[in-house]
Amino acid sequence: MTAPNIDIHQIIKLLPHRYPMLLVDRVLELEPRQHIVALKNVTINEPYFTGHYPDHPVMPGVLILEALAQTAALLTFYEQSEELKNALCYFVGIDGARFKRPVGPGDQLILHASVERYMRGMWKFKAHATVDGQIASEAELMCTVKKVEA
Repeated sequence: MTAPNIDIHQIIKLLPHRYPMLLVDRVLELEPRQHIVALKNVTINEPYFTGHYPDHPVMPGVLILEALAQTAALLTFYEQSEELKNALCYFVGIDGARFKRPVGPGDQLILHASVERYMRGMWKFKAHATVDGQIASEAELMCTVKKVEA
């Protein structure tokens, strides 16, 4: 595993997402075309906390899955950023999604994604998110990359 210097500035160059939908803050580890570990700092300032159980704020599970999908997209785009310029990584499927523990303000969500296979333009990833070493969520994610008009 390498410890690349992929901070928020590099992430913004690789992903089209912006606040409030950009859900990855930093890449901690990356083995190209194999595995990635990223970080999302969860703060009380997140816009969804005002309406998602305001008296007991919990990060919506669908956003944890989106953070995992963005992490997988970073792995997809990392070495191919020039070839995939003007392309988007579309989230096309989820299998076996499970939520094991709530995620709330102050948590650091550690996002793991590993390539399971690549075939005919479709990527399949095994992904999980942890907080303090405990699994918060896990799923298999499917994505495809498509060129878009500039």
